[in-house]
Amino acid sequence: MLTHSLGFPRIGLHRELKKAVESFWKGEIDKETLFQKAKELRLNHWRLQHDAGIDLLPVGDFSFYDHILDMTAALGAVPKRYNWEGSEVDLDTYFAMARGTAGEDGGIIAMEMTKWFDTNYHYIVPEFTPEQTFSLSSSKLFNEIREAKEAGFNNIKAVIPGPLTYVYLGKSKDDNFDRWDHLDAIVNVYEEIIAGVRRELTWIQIDEPILVLDLPDHVRARFQNVYERLAKAKGEARIMLATYFGDILEHKDIVMSLPIDGLHLDLVRSPYQLGPILAELPSSMTLSLGIVDGRNIWRVDMDKGLQMITKACTALGADRVLLGPSCSLLHVPIDLEEEKKLNPEIRSWMAFAKQKCFELRVLADAIDKKVVRNILAENRKIMASRQNSPLVKNEQVQRELRATDEYMFKRSAPYSERRQKQRAHLNLPLLPTTTIGSFPQTAEIRSTRRKFKTGQMSQEDYVRAMQGFIQDTVARQEQIGLDVLVHGEPERNDMVEYFGEQLAGYCFTENGWVQSYGTRCVKPPIIYGDVYRPKTMTVDWITYAQSLTAKPVKGMLTGPITMLCWSFVRDDQPRSLTCKQIAMAIRKEVQDLEKAGVKIIQIDEPALREGLPLKRKHWHEYLDWAVNCFRLATSGVKEETQIHTHMCYCDFEDIIEWIAAMDADVISIEASRSQMTLLDTFKEFKYPNEIGPGIYDIHSPRVPSVEEMVSLLRRALQVIPAERLWVNPDCGLKTRDWAETMASLKNMVGAAGILRKEFQDIERLKSV
Repeated sequence: MLTHSLGFPRIGLHRELKKAVESFWKGEIDKETLFQKAKELRLNHWRLQHDAGIDLLPVGDFSFYDHILDMTAALGAVPKRYNWEGSEVDLDTYFAMARGTAGEDGGIIAMEMTKWFDTNYHYIVPEFTPEQTFSLSSSKLFNEIREAKEAGFNNIKAVIPGPLTYVYLGKSKDDNFDRWDHLDAIVNVYEEIIAGVRRELTWIQIDEPILVLDLPDHVRARFQNVYERLAKAKGEARIMLATYFGDILEHKDIVMSLPIDGLHLDLVRSPYQLGPILAELPSSMTLSLGIVDGRNIWRVDMDKGLQMITKACTALGADRVLLGPSCSLLHVPIDLEEEKKLNPEIRSWMAFAKQKCFELRVLADAIDKKVVRNILAENRKIMASRQNSPLVKNEQVQRELRATDEYMFKRSAPYSERRQKQRAHLNLPLLPTTTIGSFPQTAEIRSTRRKFKTGQMSQEDYVRAMQGFIQDTVARQEQIGLDVLVHGEPERNDMVEYFGEQLAGYCFTENGWVQSYGTRCVKPPIIYGDVYRPKTMTVDWITYAQSLTAKPVKGMLTGPITMLCWSFVRDDQPRSLTCKQIAMAIRKEVQDLEKAGVKIIQIDEPALREGLPLKRKHWHEYLDWAVNCFRLATSGVKEETQIHTHMCYCDFEDIIEWIAAMDADVISIEASRSQMTLLDTFKEFKYPNEIGPGIYDIHSPRVPSVEEMVSLLRRALQVIPAERLWVNPDCGLKTRDWAETMASLKNMVGAAGILRKEFQDIERLKSV
């Protein structure tokens, strides 16, 4: 029985890839040095997987930024604005598509970015236009296959995104053009890729995760022809169709008819699909069982896993069964052995990417009757320890949740009434300007936090230093002329980790890094037990900032759904119950901020759409409890207190009524990369509350001009009345430097000023 990995984390145990790429961007290293560092990482990761017991090693899963962007490069699908001249897509063009470019002429905007299914990973959205052509324009996969073989790794498989998934996840830039018209031309390039690798390896893994979605008939109808063409191109190689993040039962009829050699199922998310698939799997197909969780850090229950493996082997024979993780291990940290400071009991319940590879080996060996009894016995002991540990349950938390009533889930008055009181309370101008929360995390800020964390700085000195950073940030905002200020969040390493560190029921890693997008890496907190707030978390920092200015300073919190989705969540109770526990903790913080005199409180929920189940039939259940958790967190304040929320990089149209049901007074959203097209959804729905559409992209180094921002605001004003429109960037500014930040915000305030004057002139003429 073979074991295989669908993909491995790219970033390196200590974020070596992030550091190398960012050094390249800064001009500190050249392209050759970057390529060498990337090669070292790939070789190390292949070796690590091989040594842990993986038989088939993935090749092609590595990326400098994003695997869908890699496919865009391979297809030569470079948008015209990047002035690419054909042939091999060079590194500068590749990064320009990902990040945009700066320049005196305003530079070039980046391609759109959005969430990868229901994960916190972001992919670069392919763009399709009528005149587009496609040709093989990247040798990346071929080079990496050769590299693996030269290093002695001969048992490898290629990993590529499937053509239907690629087109499905893209967007037409012309409303009158159907991107599916390009599918045949795209498959031509796929045939060329497969023909180029078929002699080098046994397996080609083609990922089609869209098979777990509710697909329209016209997409379903395309699979047969596409895979007949790919089957002809593969020669003696074997195609494994990889699905993950859900079940494929609604499309079982299509999958079973495809000319493929293997099928991968996610049996962690959807174990119930195994029986129906086994009953109909053609005799020509091998079945890959995704038995180890590629999305979470908990150990596999080996007894339960062995039951499913045995069932499959009984039906098919062990020679037709492979074992793998549920999905790519991209979504988990690399090595648990690096975590020396975790509570040993809690640590024993976990497995990172390296350990998950080892678990696959043990399960395969157990089926093959190799001696692993002691390992299985230890696994049973660990499962029992976690189930019975007093670290997991807290009776006070349970009592508080049982005591909630319907009045705790709604504001004391509707928005239409709150609005008047908030305007009088805040006295803000038309088109108020603000930011999303964070300001540049300078080397000095990071160094200060690191010194405090390692004991090199006293509590008193740390507080004094943080207050200095806050004072500087507030002064800069007043200099720029912003209307609603923030404290800048210098004390926060991450918007989820910071709060998790102050909540009971969470634990944290030192090197548990996971890629979010590009070089942005996070260390997701781990929720292992009942969650509660031992003490206030932000009040001191916010009230200090407010003491420095007469302008309102927003209290900044992360919402319960995002705290849930961006953590590794306990899997021994419903996610809805864990989210409700977090909401209760955030509610107490919101109330304490209000008591301290904070007039505006922002509770960010960028993960609301991300947590949406992939099957529409499950949406209502999720959205009902998710929105209720947000309302539980935010509804304990007076009518005068203004509640903001922020969302970014997701499609809103399917859930707009639920966003409205959250009843935030103001919502800010990412909108610049899509050129304000997201606002059409809010217009069609007649969204009743206030909106701040982002008018510049904070993930790009370019500084947009005043004129560009005025243009975007004019588009926004076609959708949102001026009295309900806010002016802000797309997202937080922690990844930018101060020069870019100051220049962009000055232009933003200038753009708002131009339009304010126009409205004042109009009112003056009316009065005359």
